[in-house]
Formats: sequence, structure tokens, C-alpha cells
Amino acid sequence: MDATPSTPPSRSTSPRRFGSALLGLLQGHIALFAEELKEQQSHTVSLLVLTSLSLLFGLLLIIGLSAAVLIAFWESHRLLVISALCAFYAVGLFSALITLLQRVRNAPAPFSASLEELARDREQLLP
Repeated sequence: MDATPSTPPSRSTSPRRFGSALLGLLQGHIALFAEELKEQQSHTVSLLVLTSLSLLFGLLLIIGLSAAVLIAFWESHRLLVISALCAFYAVGLFSALITLLQRVRNAPAPFSASLEELARDREQLLP
């Protein structure tokens, strides 16, 4: 049997492993963040296009229907019809604004998956 003393593990390998693990975690988080950013961007662009088209066609429909109603009642009740249309549009505007404000206030935080992953890693790394 050899009586050679076993050498303790080198202290330089532990910081290297820790640094490597830290860089691996950082790389994973950056990749997740980039993927979420790409998804958020494509989702936002598609919503913007669909919203613009909906707004355009909705306005054209409102103009056409308003003109048809005004032409139909032009001789008998033109001021009443104009007032009713304006009141209807005002109610629609205010209900849309209230809904929009509620959705903006209650929207989930962007990049929530990245933040959750960072919180999990912090819990694992810290005692």
C-alpha cells in the first residue's frame, strides 16, 4: 500500500465550476429573455395591425350607417336623429375607454417567465 497522502481538491476548480455554472444560468436567462422579447414583439405587431384594420372598417361602417339613417329621416326628424347618433357614439366611446383603461391596469407584467426563473435561481443559490 502506498502511503502517499491524498491531495485535497484544488481550490481553483471550485470557483471555475461556480463561474461556469453562473455563466450557464446567465446564458439561459438571456436566451429566455430574447425569446420572450421576440414573442412580445410579434404579438404586439399583430395586435396593432388587427386593431388598425378593425378601426378602419368600423369607421367606414359607422359613416355608412349614419348616412343611411340621416337620409331616411332627413325630412321629419333630422335633429333628433343627429342627436341620437351622437349620444350613441359617445356611449360607445366612453365604454371603450373604460374597458381599455381596465385592461391596461390589469395587464400581466411583461417577461414574467424570466422574472420567475430569476427568482427560482436566486432561491436556489442563496441560503
